[in-house]
Amino acid sequence: MPYFAYVIELDKEVLKSKKFLRKNPEINPKKRCFYVGQSAHEPIIRFKQHKDGYKSNSYARKYGLWLRPRIYNRFNPIETRKEAEIIEKWLTEILRKKGHGVWSN
Repeated sequence: MPYFAYVIELDKEVLKSKKFLRKNPEINPKKRCFYVGQSAHEPIIRFKQHKDGYKSNSYARKYGLWLRPRIYNRFNPIETRKEAEIIEKWLTEILRKKGHGVWSN
């Protein structure tokens, strides 16, 4: 079964969340904010699930604007869940290092 990494751009309103800001202490407020995840579902399906409230992350559900395929497409599909988890973590770290606010489970 293939797995997929995905990145959702979040509305800047997420910056009002103290919990989000604590997770991103070096955020550049001029940069974009993202939710990074991985799933056995294709990104468009998983995004819809988040927005519909099915097994969703609260930031992705409330602040999710759209998918950012340019960031994740080159990795998909991914052979194992373990590889997908590694890519999810790597994307999270890279985006944070660039000054973006990022939430990932």
